[in-house]
Amino acid sequence: MDGERTGSGSVETLLAAKEILITCGAGGVGKTTVAAALATMAAVRHGGKVLVLTIDPARRLADALGLDGLGDKEKQLSPDAFRAAGVTPRGELWAAMLDTKQSWDDLVRRHAPNRRTAERILANKLYDNVTGRFVQSHEYIAMERLYQLHTDGNYDLIVVDTPPTRNALDFVEAPVRMAEFFSSRFLRILSAPYRSSVVSFASKPFLSAADRILGSQFLQDIAEFFSLFQTMAPGFVERAEAVNRVLHERRTTFAVVTTLETAPVREAEYFIDVLTTKKFHLGAVVLNKVLPSYLLDEKAARTATTLQKNADRVAADAGEGVGEVAQVSRVLTEVAESFLRFQVVAQREAEQRAELSVGPGVVATVPFFDTDIHDLAGLLRLGEQLWTP
Repeated sequence: MDGERTGSGSVETLLAAKEILITCGAGGVGKTTVAAALATMAAVRHGGKVLVLTIDPARRLADALGLDGLGDKEKQLSPDAFRAAGVTPRGELWAAMLDTKQSWDDLVRRHAPNRRTAERILANKLYDNVTGRFVQSHEYIAMERLYQLHTDGNYDLIVVDTPPTRNALDFVEAPVRMAEFFSSRFLRILSAPYRSSVVSFASKPFLSAADRILGSQFLQDIAEFFSLFQTMAPGFVERAEAVNRVLHERRTTFAVVTTLETAPVREAEYFIDVLTTKKFHLGAVVLNKVLPSYLLDEKAARTATTLQKNADRVAADAGEGVGEVAQVSRVLTEVAESFLRFQVVAQREAEQRAELSVGPGVVATVPFFDTDIHDLAGLLRLGEQLWTP
């Protein structure tokens, strides 16, 4: 089945007008593959420099593009790989996979008031734990990395593959929440024992007891860490607000990727609602792994029903050359019943597709492929379904 569209516009015209595309959706719906396919098609058809950035720590993107050692530093896909897939791209395709620790290290060095403070933060025993486990730490640093790549101006289009998350759209809310944290009274309380000699003196018996129990200067490390961290607050707040502005700009758009199974559809509907409510630009909904349209054909359904009811007679009429009548009848019955079962699913998908078509400018459908997409040729095949009107 060819890719189908409802609504106005197309994926091709949408991406031609945007500088950032953020794909989001539930786990297991093919979001990484769709993001890579969209970036690949943009590089092939539109030209320019296109980057696909995956926030998902899984290595599906690297595997699909054939890029060994994919990490925080962007890597270009070789033109030879495109030639081997049978195409000559007008532009360049680059890829990167977020390295949370490296990105945090770079951010600390950028926002610390001086080099000595930056090195003290990076050397603090709590640094890796706090930045690695901090609420929405991964989501915030992902948006920070996106902002840095965007403002550097090296790419005409950046396609972001976000990780599946229990809390929908944590990554777009992370900049605001990070700014709130660095402006909060809570941070000042955490850093008070280190900043105030009076408080430190008053807290000394408690800290000493904690040190004996924990075997380290645990609470002093906490106070020192957050005191040093607070020196970066103005830069963090300013940067977080800038990231949030970029996410709301007209040059940025979102695509919700989903299959038409019940649970992913519910999550997609929630994503769409949140994006709309928070006034982000919803550019497209991509319906992946959709059953072929011939399953909705009424004549085919009537034929299957007739075959199911008259399998014995059809098998007998076929003659002895095709095998035993009972076996042929059983095969014909199974084929007819299988078609009718898939038709029920296809009808339900059509109803869900119609419901999801309300709102976004582009609704693109991608067929269910017989084999997994694991290389550049497969990405191009999927991309054609998304791209071609």
